[in-house]
Amino acid sequence: MSEPPSRFTIPLFDLNYDEAEEEAVVQTLRSRWISMGPKTTELEAEFRRMIGVSHALAVSSCTSALHLAMRVLDVGPGDEVIVPSLTFVATANAIRYVGAVPVFADITSPNDLNLNPLDVAARMSSRTKAILVMHYGGFPCDMDAIGNIAAGRNVAVVEDACHGPLSRLGEKCLGAIGDIGCFSFFSNKNISTGEGGMFVTRHAEHYERAKLLRSHGMTSPSYERAKGHATSYDVVDLGYNYRLDDIHSSLALVQLGKLQKDLERRSQVRATYLSLLEGNQKLIIPFQGHKGFASNYVFPVVLKDAGAGRRENVRQKMESAGIQTSVHYPAVHRFSIYQSKKWNLPVTEYVADNVITLPMYGGLTREQIARVVDELTKAVA
Repeated sequence: MSEPPSRFTIPLFDLNYDEAEEEAVVQTLRSRWISMGPKTTELEAEFRRMIGVSHALAVSSCTSALHLAMRVLDVGPGDEVIVPSLTFVATANAIRYVGAVPVFADITSPNDLNLNPLDVAARMSSRTKAILVMHYGGFPCDMDAIGNIAAGRNVAVVEDACHGPLSRLGEKCLGAIGDIGCFSFFSNKNISTGEGGMFVTRHAEHYERAKLLRSHGMTSPSYERAKGHATSYDVVDLGYNYRLDDIHSSLALVQLGKLQKDLERRSQVRATYLSLLEGNQKLIIPFQGHKGFASNYVFPVVLKDAGAGRRENVRQKMESAGIQTSVHYPAVHRFSIYQSKKWNLPVTEYVADNVITLPMYGGLTREQIARVVDELTKAVA
C-alpha cells in the first residue's frame, strides 16, 4: 500500500500495511465512536499482555509518554536527569518540559551505541532525580548496571523504548525493566499508526497519576461519562490533552497482531546484512555480537574515521543509486538549544559524524539487501 518516494527504489522504511488496517479504521468509523474509547481500552489491555507489565496507558506520542514520566516522578526545576545525546531530541526535551536539566552521558563504543554505565555513574550528583535510557535500535542497554547505579542513589529509571517493542533482555521485554517505559507508534516505528505511543509501568501510583494527567487532570474522561459511569467531573491537577483516539488505536491493534512475525523477518534481514558485510574493513556494525531477540528498528553502520563530510558523500552516492539512508542521530548536545554548556562526549560525537542508517524493514528481499551492500561497498571504497 505504501509507495516509496519516487527517487528511491529502495526506501529507508516501508509500512507493513494491508487491507486489515483499512478495515479496522472503517469499523471504528462505523461504530460512531472515534475519540478515546473502547478500541483504546482494548489496545491498552493487549499491550499490557504482550509487554508483560501491570499497567499501560495509550497516549498521543512517545514524547507525551516521556513528559508524563517526568511529571509522575516529580522531576522539576533544580533536578537533573541523565540521558544520552545519541537519541532523538524528544528524549532530552521531555526533561526540559518540566524545568529540569538534561545531563548528557556518553555511549559505550561504536560497537555499542547505548549509554555507558561508567559514564552515567561519573555524572551522578546530589541533584540526579532519574536516569533516562534509550535502547538504540531495540538493543538493550546494560540495565543491570544502570539499575544498580540508580538503586544506590534512590534514583528512578525511565526507558525510552520507542525502538524496542518486544525486544528482550533475558526474560523481560524492554520497557518493563525500569520504573516507567515509553513507546512510540510514529509512522516509521515497528508499530506504525502515524502518531501515538504508550506509557507503561509496574507502579500503580505512577499509572493513576499519568492517567489523570493524560486528560486535563479530569477525574472522569468523556468515554466514562458516555457509558454512564459518571455524570460529572472535577479537575484536580494541571493536565494535558495526551489522549490517543480510537482511530489510531484500531490501527495499533492490527499492527500488534503483525508485530512478532514482522520482527522475525527483520531478524532475517539483519542476518543477511551481517553475512554480506562480513569482512568489510571500512565499517563497524554496532551490536554485531548481540544474541538476544531484538526489534531491529534500524540497521546502522559506522564508517571508520570518515567524518561527517565523507559520510555525507557516501550517503549522496547511495541516493544517486536510488537507495535512501538516514542518520540516527545527530547528537542532541550539538543542537543550538543545548549548547549553553560544553559536553565532553567523544564517542557520541565520533558516532554522530560517522553513522549511516541503511534500509531496514521486513519486506526487504535478499536481492535488495545485496544491492544496498554493493552500493555501500563501492561508495566507501
